[in-house]
Amino acid sequence: MRVFTLLTLMVTIAGLLFKWRYRIMNTLLAISFLRRAAVILSMNMPVIRQKLLPGLFQRSTE
Repeated sequence: MRVFTLLTLMVTIAGLLFKWRYRIMNTLLAISFLRRAAVILSMNMPVIRQKLLPGLFQRSTE
């Protein structure tokens, strides 16, 4: 019975986190220290850096 209760609680928490994921992320990224840490961590990942940086510094031909 204890395992069932624990499993039910974990599934419920996971469901709520999934449902409110964008609200939670916006709340956390509103804190400047956490936002800065997220940018630093993401820029250390080569895949993200390679996809993001060329689009940022590309001149528009229009």
